[in-house]
Formats: sequence, C-alpha cells, structure tokens
Amino acid sequence: MFKRLKNKEKILILGLGGVGYYLAKRLQHEEYAVTAIEPDPERYRYGDETLDVRLIRGEAMDIDCWREADAASMACVICVTDNDAVNMMSAQIADKFGIPYKIVRVHSLQFGLPGSLLGGDDLKIDLLIHPEEMVAQEITRVIKLRHGNEVIESADQKIQLLAARITHDSQFADQKLKDISLKYSTFAFRVVAVARGITTIIPDGEFEILPHDQIVVMTDSEHLPEMMKIAGVPQGLRQRVLIVGGGRIGCRVAELLKKSVEITLIERDGERARELAGLLTHVQVLHGDGSKADVLNLAGVQDIDTFITTTGSNETNIMSSLLAKNMMSGGNNNGNGNGTEKTIAVVSKEDYQVLAATIGLDIALNKKVMAAGEIMKHIRRSELISAAHLHGFDAEVVELVAAPGSPITKKPLAKLDPSYQGKLLIGGVYRDGVWQVAVGSTHIAAHERVIGVCLSMQLKEMRKLFSV
Repeated sequence: MFKRLKNKEKILILGLGGVGYYLAKRLQHEEYAVTAIEPDPERYRYGDETLDVRLIRGEAMDIDCWREADAASMACVICVTDNDAVNMMSAQIADKFGIPYKIVRVHSLQFGLPGSLLGGDDLKIDLLIHPEEMVAQEITRVIKLRHGNEVIESADQKIQLLAARITHDSQFADQKLKDISLKYSTFAFRVVAVARGITTIIPDGEFEILPHDQIVVMTDSEHLPEMMKIAGVPQGLRQRVLIVGGGRIGCRVAELLKKSVEITLIERDGERARELAGLLTHVQVLHGDGSKADVLNLAGVQDIDTFITTTGSNETNIMSSLLAKNMMSGGNNNGNGNGTEKTIAVVSKEDYQVLAATIGLDIALNKKVMAAGEIMKHIRRSELISAAHLHGFDAEVVELVAAPGSPITKKPLAKLDPSYQGKLLIGGVYRDGVWQVAVGSTHIAAHERVIGVCLSMQLKEMRKLFSV
C-alpha cells in the first residue's frame, strides 16, 4: 500500500520537463526535500533559477548521478523523463537502491493497463501514469454527461461541483454571492471558485459575479438539475463530435467513444490522416487544417454539439476552439447560439488553462497538471480521502477529516483566521448521516469529513488547518 510520505522526506525526480518541473514546484512548496536529475542544459538552468531544490546535471541512466543524489536515502522516486524505456528502467534501478515507492510516467498504452503483458507489479512500479490516456478518458467522461459541462462528484457522489460560464443574461450576473444565496434559498449551494482572466479566486459573500466569469458551484446530487437550470447550463446528450488533431489524445478519444456518438476527425498530416482512416472505421477522417474556417465548414461544424482540439499547439487549440464556438453558435459574437455547443481544448500551460476557460471555451484540460495531480494525490493519499483538480481553475477540491484539536475544530468557519480568506473555502460537511453545504456558522467537529476548495498552491495551508 502506498502510504503518505511525511514532510521533509526525500523525493527524487528524474526529468524537469513539464510534469517534472510542475511537481518539483508543488513538492518544494509542501516542504518535501526534493532532488532532481536533468540532462538538458536549458531545463537545468531554468530549474536552478526558479526552484529551491537540489539539482544534478546528468542522465537518469547514469548510476553515478543516483549515487550523487544519495538515492538510497530517498523515500520515493518519480520518473518523468521524455523516454518511456528510461522511466521504466529507472524503476528497476530505484528498486536496487531500496527506494520504497516508484512512480513512473509512460506514454505507451502497452504497459500497466488491464490486459497488458507487463503490469506495475512486474515492473516494480507502485504507480504508473498515462497522461494522454487520463486526458482522453476525461474528455470521454465529459461528453457522455447529459450537459457536457465539468462536473466533479465528491463525498461518495452525494456532493456535486458544477462548472458554468456566466453570460450577460445569467441570473448570477452582476450579483453579490450573499444576495444570490438569499434569492435562491430553497436548497443549499455555494460558489466555491471563480476564474476571471488568468486568475482563480476563492470568493466570499461580498464577491460580485460578472459576465464572462467561469464559476464552480457546490450542491448536493438531488438538486444538481435545479442548480444547472439556475446557472443557465443547458441539458442534452452530446451526439455529434468534431475532433481537431489525430495524435495520441485525439485518436484515443475517438476509440473510447466508439459508436456512441457521430465523430468527425480533422488531421493536418496526410499520411497520419490515411492511417487514422484505416484504424478508426467508425469515424469520418478528413485531411486538412482545423484552424481554418473553410475546413471547419466542410466538416460541418455548424451541426456539431462538441468541438475538441488536441493538437500539440496551445495557440492552435485555443484559437480553433474560439473560431468553432462562433461558427457553432451561428456567428453570434456573444457565443450564445442555442446554448448547447461545447468546446474542449487541450493546453499545456497553466495560465492558458485558466485563460481559455474565461475567454469563451467551456473546458480546458492540461495533461501535465492532471498527471502531476494524480501523483500528488498518491503521495498524500493517507491524509486526504480524495483530491481532484478543477479544470480551467488553478484550484483543487479535497476531501479530508478534521483531526481532534486541529485549528478547524476550534471556531465556526466565519471566525477562522482572516489570513485564510481568498485562499481556501470549506464547502461541505458530513453530519448526522448526510452531507450538508457548509456556511459561515458551521462549526466543524473532530473526526467529521469535510469537502474543501483551495488554490493549488495553498493545499499545504488546507492540510495544516485539519491537522495538529
């Protein structure tokens, strides 16, 4: 069983690419002792300038680098180089050094999945991460939801977090949260996060919701349909999907959806398009540039329910999605259309993820953040019951238990230290056999299960609030 590592325990990271750098930044913030091995001079220099971790310039396959890192003293190794074979072999090396926990990132789906010839146990790996598969599975999950919006189930599926964009005619627009709560008081709900521009905000009652904000609302499962109606989230099955980009993610999404929806896929590379046409017999594959309006027109974008961009370019994915959103809505600049069109973009920069969600896109996914989040969840798993990243927000939703004598048990929520304001928020508590939405007068008792939302870099503060 993968137990939670203690603060100050040593973690070795192999590779400071997207996932490795993001993990190093998060782990140093949570006060782990991090050592990283990186061969690339530019990545090494950037890490040296921006991270407070021990850096070693060298190759993951160089045993001398492992010895320099004092590998035998490490509690965990995270193998996230750009090479699958190197990552898997590194787990074998880590095992020889006696490192208890091995976490490995691979792109290939031939390893570590049900039915694979070699699983995690065979490879001496405790956690095997497939970033592209994680993104593809999440896209598929969202498409199969009746509303096509981001929904995270928590608290044994009793509490739901719904993401929604605020339009000018929304009932939430230009309203303070305290006034919204008074106006809709027939059931309990709470706005727990707001994305505005490239900033994520944990709001209080005085916060005013504006048009173009992307919000996350917490409510119970029973009242989710009513909450969707108030928030202006249309309901309806996704039936027609257009995918731009036939790489690992785009191809895998098409495979996972199979014949459940009508799928058109646009691929820029002619040879790859012909290959995909042979592999995906249930998909209409077109050769063309999905960032051009005439190509989207030929693909029938006006009749599409969900538009997905999975190319390797942030700019292409964002701009193509905005173009498609306008065309899907009949050319209305306000993007309202009939209200059922959805766009999903894959982006690789954290700032772009929040920005994309606030300039008109419905969901922005980041495989680096998703992979790192899964790894962090396993590192902390004995302390947090569950944890999930809110797509399009620089925020986490966590479920944890209040330790006896912890700060959270000493005062009602409204009287907590003001320093927590804007950093974290308690959204729900399990009490008297049911989940309740928490409000300012709620006083958390020892051993109670709680759902909270916090800025990604404030998870350490959330954990301190619930521990002694």
